[in-house]
Amino acid sequence: MKTIIQRRITAQVDDDFVVFLIGMRINKWWKVHQWLPVATAMTGMIKELYNNPEMGLISHEQWFSRTTIMVQYWKSFEHLEEYAKSSNSKHLPAWSNFNKKIKSNGDVGIWHETYLLKPGNFESVDNNMPEFGLAKAMHAVPARGHLKTAKQRIQS
Repeated sequence: MKTIIQRRITAQVDDDFVVFLIGMRINKWWKVHQWLPVATAMTGMIKELYNNPEMGLISHEQWFSRTTIMVQYWKSFEHLEEYAKSSNSKHLPAWSNFNKKIKSNGDVGIWHETYLLKPGNFESVDNNMPEFGLAKAMHAVPARGHLKTAKQRIQS
């Protein structure tokens, strides 16, 4: 079990970074042969990214339900785009496979959103949590003093 940090913490971030949200939605659960390859492809990509930190992924969190969501933290948009377009990565074959077998047939949906962030344009706080999300991806510091409130954190 992860250690619970029994105080308020926030993320200290000194450089620009990217938050990438990605997921899928199982529209026809009985078509396992359609959605399972999509789900398992992401597992291989995450393993590849952690094994190759120079590719730019910093950290991720994920949740599973009918609609899945994964939050990824990247060093830059350039790193994310380069990974997505690289013929040497696991992403391009998975994307090609999706477009050949599923495309827009309605069986399984995919989605993503990309946010480019700069210090002072975001804030975060965790309390009674293990290191999580942005605090895990970057550098966790106590949320006190000039970082006590959301307004103070977003202006720091």
